[in-house]
Parts: sequence; C-alpha cells; structure tokens
Amino acid sequence: MAPVQTSKMSNFRWVICALLFLATTVNYMDRQVLSLTWKDFIAVDFHWTDADYGRITGMFSLFYAIANLFAGKFIDWMGTKKGYLIAIFVWSTGAVLHAGCGWVAMNIEGYDSIEALRAVQAGSDAAVAIATISVWLFLSCRLILAVGEAGNFPAAIKATAEYFPKKDRAFSTSIFNSGASVGALAAPATIPLLARAWGWEMAFIIIGVLGYIWMGLWMWLYEKPRKNKRVNQAELNYIEQDIDIAEVQDRDKAKEEKAIPFFECFTYRQTWAFLVGKFMTDGVWWFFLFWAPAYFSDQYGYTSDSTMGILLIFTLYLIVTVLSIGGGYLPTYFVDKKGMNPYLGRMRAMLIFACFPVLGLLAQPMGAYSAWWPAILIGLLGAGHQAWSANLFSTIGDMFPKSTIGTIVGLGTMTGGFGSMAINMGSGEFFTWAAAQGSAFQFFGFEGKPAAYMVVFCICAVAYLIGWCIMKALVPKYKPIIIED
Repeated sequence: MAPVQTSKMSNFRWVICALLFLATTVNYMDRQVLSLTWKDFIAVDFHWTDADYGRITGMFSLFYAIANLFAGKFIDWMGTKKGYLIAIFVWSTGAVLHAGCGWVAMNIEGYDSIEALRAVQAGSDAAVAIATISVWLFLSCRLILAVGEAGNFPAAIKATAEYFPKKDRAFSTSIFNSGASVGALAAPATIPLLARAWGWEMAFIIIGVLGYIWMGLWMWLYEKPRKNKRVNQAELNYIEQDIDIAEVQDRDKAKEEKAIPFFECFTYRQTWAFLVGKFMTDGVWWFFLFWAPAYFSDQYGYTSDSTMGILLIFTLYLIVTVLSIGGGYLPTYFVDKKGMNPYLGRMRAMLIFACFPVLGLLAQPMGAYSAWWPAILIGLLGAGHQAWSANLFSTIGDMFPKSTIGTIVGLGTMTGGFGSMAINMGSGEFFTWAAAQGSAFQFFGFEGKPAAYMVVFCICAVAYLIGWCIMKALVPKYKPIIIED
C-alpha cells in the first residue's frame, strides 16, 4: 500500500544518502589502514621496499578491477539491500584478517616474535624470505578486501538512482562520494595513533569492525521507496518525477524493466565513454590515497604518526572534503538556471573540474619552500577528482535504464582498477629504481626519487583533460539508451 500523502514532504531519501556516505567512509578507511601504517610500522617488521608496497597496491587494484567485472551484475541480481550487505560483510572481514598476517608470517618462518622478524639483518636472504611471505599474506587479505569493496559503488549508485530524481543525483552522489575523502580525512587522524598505541594489527581490527555496525543500520532502514513506510506520497512523487505520469499510475501492473544483456553493453558508445573516464582518472585518486603518507615521509621526513605528518594528510583531505561536495551542485545550476539538459550540464561541470588537477604540476616545485604547498595543491587536485567522479557516476543514470546501472558501474570501476594497478605498481618499481639511480636520473631539476615523483605528478595532472576529450568525442550530445520490449 502506498504511503498516505501529507502536506509536508518527508526527506527520508537523505537518510539513505547518509547511509551511503557512511558506507563509503568505512570503505576508504579500510583501504587507508595499509597506506598509513606500511612505511613506518609494517615495512619495519617485514623489510618491505617501495617495490613490495607497489606490488601490493597494484595487485589490490587488479583484484578490485576483476571483482568489479562481476560486482555490478551481482548487485543487479541480488538487489540493492542484500547485495550491499554481502559486500560490506566480505570487505570488513578482509580488513580484519590483515591483523593476522604478522602472526602467520612469524610461524611460517619459524620466529618466536614479531620483534625477531624485525631484528633480521636488512638485505639478507632471511629478510627477503620474510618480505616475500608477508607480501603474499597481505595480498591474500587484499583479495578478500577488494572483492567486497567492489560492491560499494555499484550498490550506492543503484540506491541513488532509486531514491533521487535525475537532477539531484550528481549532488547526492557527491555527498556520499565525499565519504571517500572523509574516510581519507579521518584515517590519518586515527589510524597512525591506533598503530602507535596498540600496534598496527589493532588498527585493522578496529576499523574493520565499523562495517559490521553499518550492516545493522542498513538492515533496519533500507527498503525501496515504494515499500518504505518512512517515505510519504509527496516524497515518492518527487523521487519519481522523471517517470511518465501514466507509468507511475500503472506502476503496480507494469512489467519489470528489461535489462541490457552483459555483452550488449559494449556495443554502446555511452558505455565506452564511462569506461574511458574511469580508466584515465581513478588511478590518480588511488595513487595519492596510497602514496601521499609515504611521500611526506620520504620527501620531508614527517612520519605518518608524527604531529606534522598527521596535520599534512589531514589538511590535504580536509580541502578535498570541503570543496568536492559543492561539485555536485554545479550541474544542477547549469540545468536549473541555464536550461541545459542533465548530460550537457554535467559535461560542462566536468570540464571545469578537469582543470583542477593541473595544479598538481606545482606540488613538487613548491615543496621546496614548504611541505604545506604539496598538501594544499594535492588537496585541490583531489577535490577536482571527487567532483569529477560524482558527475561521472551520474552520467550512468542519465543514459542507462535503472536495471543496468549496477552492471555499468561495475564495468567502469573495473577499468578504473586497471588504471590504478598500472600507476601504483609502476610507481613502486619506478621509485625504487629512481632512488637507486640517484643523481643519474633527473627530471625538471629534480634527482632520484623526487624526480620520479615529479614524473608521476605530471601524468596525474593531464589525465582528466585527456579523459574528458575522449568522452566528449564518444558521446557529444545527450542520448539516453532506450530498450525496446
């Protein structure tokens, strides 16, 4: 039975948006635990190099990419409620399991304690053996984490399409997507301190348990809008404003919306535009997510648990968080005030946001004056990415039927994972090589590892503009996909 209409519209859709925000925050905190503990805690125990860490982050991206090939279809098949529950259970379990890697490595290698592992001479055969087995153990946990985390965005985008009309989707997506930057913001303020106080293992356990708490909230609050007793008729009408009135009146009798077959998705330019947008830009965000703490430790000597190290990372993601939320409003302004269709308004906004990462070119040169400059400039780059990402996700709801949204999001996140694997694994090997070369490797006046950072920053700076141009060439005008019965 439909909810009774009242004089005032309920706003339960924003409660759902808040839940999506919380899930995304937990998602990124789970992902950040390793990047905030490896350089100053884990690497010391297991004798890791930059290349070792690069392999772990690169392979995590590969696992994540492959999982996304199936995650979207899984969410479409299971439905938003059950699919999201399964996803967060799997990734939370994977996060907690990281805490056992030290104990398993210790027993496999025959040592009595973690301290004994740490005391092994660096560069020795024993140290290489410890590094190798520990990398494989962490890769096993990252595999589980990646499989679960692959379900987050397909489920969240699907829930957004269910609870918001097209004109509000970019804004609501930017809000829940800001959970990525809030998670990255909360992580440096908590995780290194947890690691210092109780060990890096406890950091993985505490952050992982947050996912189990979220599951209880989701089970209690989520139902589809027409079945949710907390959504009144006025809000339901607002949510369904894009649907033809006759269709709304006939909804109870209507056939379930036909989904696009999996392989047929690749025949549409709209699919390829989204895939290109994700491939070109997701790796940039993941690079800074995984490497920023190590960057400030390597280049400026501020460890992740030092006051200055915490403040630098916190400031970086505070800028991302504050500025990125407004990014979802810009296309709404173009649609409501300038009369553009949703796709044109979104692409106009994305072109503006694609210019923000160009500031990354200045991060390394300005770092010669103060470490605060890279933190601020990378923060602006990240804010541009998050605003770009929110609008990129929303192009799916503009173009594809709701029954296929999860599948397309999964495919796009998969290609984004491939891009991330390339930049993270490549950067780890590149940084190790550049450090060994020293002054023999130079770029833009920098030598050794600083020169390598400058090279990667240059790649990140232009990726968005290149991606936007390719997307615009593939889909120059608004063209939604209509499936014939």
